Amino acid sequence: MKNIVVLDGYTLNPGDLDWKPIEELGKITVYDRTPAEEVIKRCADAEIVITNKCVLDKEILKQLPNLKYIAVSATGYNVVDAESASEKNILISNVPGYGSSAVAQHVFALILEISNHIAANASSVDQGKWTNCPDFCYWEYSINELENKTLGIVGFGAIGQRVAKIALAFGMKVIVKDRSPEKKKTAGVEFVEIDTVFANADFITLHCPLTSENEQFVNKNMLSKMKKSASLINTGRGGLINEADLAAALKTNTIAYAGLDVLSSEPPQKDNPLIGLDNCFITPHNAWAAKEARERLLQIIAKNIKSFLDGSPQNIVN
Repeated sequence: MKNIVVLDGYTLNPGDLDWKPIEELGKITVYDRTPAEEVIKRCADAEIVITNKCVLDKEILKQLPNLKYIAVSATGYNVVDAESASEKNILISNVPGYGSSAVAQHVFALILEISNHIAANASSVDQGKWTNCPDFCYWEYSINELENKTLGIVGFGAIGQRVAKIALAFGMKVIVKDRSPEKKKTAGVEFVEIDTVFANADFITLHCPLTSENEQFVNKNMLSKMKKSASLINTGRGGLINEADLAAALKTNTIAYAGLDVLSSEPPQKDNPLIGLDNCFITPHNAWAAKEARERLLQIIAKNIKSFLDGSPQNIVN
């Protein structure tokens, strides 16, 4: 029976899911969280390791001679040194596509909060403002329709495509920047260059992977191209944005709003310049965390491991 170690299982399953699909595949030890200094000790006898955010770098992999397979419980797998794993004949799998619907829904939760200000208006009612209002209605901030607004999408993978579908249902115009537009032609979607996205969109939403080439590409220069009435949405990776530049743009009303589910470091530092700004809505990296998406994620991890054990591995990234 294979030894399976889950290094950071709490965010995937805080208690509302069942580990049974993985328990059926071997002897499983689940840790809610694993400090960096405990990774080697906890994985010493493991042949299969499941990780989300716990780093498995070259030095760690060198000290795990029994390890044969790493199941990353996410789509991004940059927490594992893929080159070193390949040198040691350790396979790495990821889980693509499990949260496309959940993340796309979250994108529009942020867009709708910016457009309708549900939280602020509901809070004002709790504060007694409606009870004491001389009129039958009021609004704390301007409310704006999405119909005929332009949504700019950077990155047109599974999530970006789902976001576009929702935007079209709202009657929005959709423009997209993607590395391979010829493969992703979609009715109602116009492919353009990145400068056109930033100059013309009322909302820009980021769905591209973080690479060395695009790290902090949303900076002072790119933000200056946006409309003053435009908003930036990021449910991808915090490293895509220069946070100091975005904070400055929000404080000076260079752009109107930001809606973020990811930051450059997570949990964020107390002095992160974006936290506490009135025109910046931040959620704690939970766009992916709908129960249905987490259940789907756990099931796919189990299938990934089973396919490895059966000799026909799937979703291999190295």
